[in-house]
Amino acid sequence: MKTLRSAAFITAIAGILAHGARGEDFRIGMIGLDTSHAAAFSKVLNATNSPYGCKVVAAFPMASKDVTSSTNRIDKYTAQLRDEFGVKIVGSIQELVGMVDGVMVEAVDGRPHLAQARPVIAAGKPLFIDKPVAASLEDAMEIYRLAEEKKVPCWSASSLRYSTWAQEARAGAVGDVLGCDAFSPCSLEEHHPDLYWYGIHGVEVLFTVMGPGCKSVRRVSTPDFDQVTAIWNDGRIGTFRGTRKGKHDYGATVFGSKKIVASVGYGGYEPLLVQVAEFFKTKKVPVAPAETIEICAFMTAADESKKRGGAEVTLEEVMAAARGKR
Repeated sequence: MKTLRSAAFITAIAGILAHGARGEDFRIGMIGLDTSHAAAFSKVLNATNSPYGCKVVAAFPMASKDVTSSTNRIDKYTAQLRDEFGVKIVGSIQELVGMVDGVMVEAVDGRPHLAQARPVIAAGKPLFIDKPVAASLEDAMEIYRLAEEKKVPCWSASSLRYSTWAQEARAGAVGDVLGCDAFSPCSLEEHHPDLYWYGIHGVEVLFTVMGPGCKSVRRVSTPDFDQVTAIWNDGRIGTFRGTRKGKHDYGATVFGSKKIVASVGYGGYEPLLVQVAEFFKTKKVPVAPAETIEICAFMTAADESKKRGGAEVTLEEVMAAARGKR
């Protein structure tokens, strides 16, 4: 299956190289800059010999004053983008969208993502929103509603989605996927629903492997751990284990019709950046909006289950409630 993955990877890179050979750098604007992703992505995309044909040319920094990890890092990353990678720092999103061909929202706080996405979508610019797509299910649904209304391609993903082993499992390396037990660190942030802040990495792995179609969840939570057991519409069972104590890592055990595979590890940012660059060139969304919305519904239902002492909560219930708030 490594050959299958490599072939897809090489095909994507070939398309990017062909675009770059025509001398057409795609101009990217960034919003946020309070996460290490902003610097890591810019370093790769703006490298002298980068094969991606995309370049971060402008950025608008936005800190969240009530999130320490935002205020403590934004000055550092803003200076790094400006001084090391030649990115122009601008004073507003409106100014930014007038200078670029597409936008990456790289604000670590999911709460302002809807407000940040609105002017980008209104300007018709293709949009990638780093995880979490939003800090609530209703905001996530509204972002995608606006994008659909304006016919603007928009998507979101954790870089863990593109771990080799997760992609291989989804592509059939284990036969039919019959179940998956995924895990990741799950630190909490008081302004976000529990799993939205960091547990989303493991939840996205679960959906990458299992695909959409989750019906309901039950959650057990202690100060150090979370365990969410989910039932899919076809009767399959998937679980997410979030850790706040002990050794932290990312991985999953995948139960297939042909074999069972246990995988641990993270493949870095490059596989995600390949998808981002290809998206900006083709305007083809690699993760369907419905799947990302379902991931948010899973995490929201998990919070509701915790409030109800571990009772089963359906995704349709929380989606209906979110639609009622819009």
